[in-house]
Amino acid sequence: MTTLGFRGVLLDWRGTLVVAPTYAWLVATALERLGRPHGDDAVEQVLARLRATDSTRVESSTIDTDAAEHRAAYAHWFRTAGIDDELAAALYAVESDVSLDPFAHDVEPLLVALSDAGVRVGVVSDIHVDLRPVFAAHPLPDGRTWADLVDVWALSFELGVAKPDPAIFRAALDGLGLPAADVLMVGDRGAWDGAAAGIGITTLVLPPLARPEDARLHRVLALVLGR
Repeated sequence: MTTLGFRGVLLDWRGTLVVAPTYAWLVATALERLGRPHGDDAVEQVLARLRATDSTRVESSTIDTDAAEHRAAYAHWFRTAGIDDELAAALYAVESDVSLDPFAHDVEPLLVALSDAGVRVGVVSDIHVDLRPVFAAHPLPDGRTWADLVDVWALSFELGVAKPDPAIFRAALDGLGLPAADVLMVGDRGAWDGAAAGIGITTLVLPPLARPEDARLHRVLALVLGR
């Protein structure tokens, strides 16, 4: 199939392909894993401690450029908030387990359609862990997996740079082997993903994914394949 001018698509991870975790979900899941009460009141008690503690370092994408720095930043936040060691470890384990982030239901149709059309695909994410295994865990009828449909992985912890630094987008372009004018960036945060436009990449900023069943990725196919 002939594309409409884009020969490559770069995709953000959390908020775009998967539902981004909330702190309430993070706390509830960690408490449940430990066999502790995890109702609304128990969750709110932990959240109140976290809210009362400076989270500036944790909220910065800078920590996503180094796995050790990411762990240290969260450990400091939890310790300063008075979270006990067992719960702190469980919170970090849940936050780092990207297999718990549910994919949007329209991710597979998107990846398959782009691959079938010969459009190169990259995943660009501020993340401190490898995303390849969660894509590889989704098999296709022909024996391939979703990971086989992704040509480039521009992950901040591997590259040492994070959005909105243009270097992460340039690395993705280099991996695709395409000029910026031929590539579409798709994300959910204008200040971060939208920075791709600064180096000439057309950028589509979608509303953040709230539920797996929310259909938004057809807009990508409309722009790239005219569907």
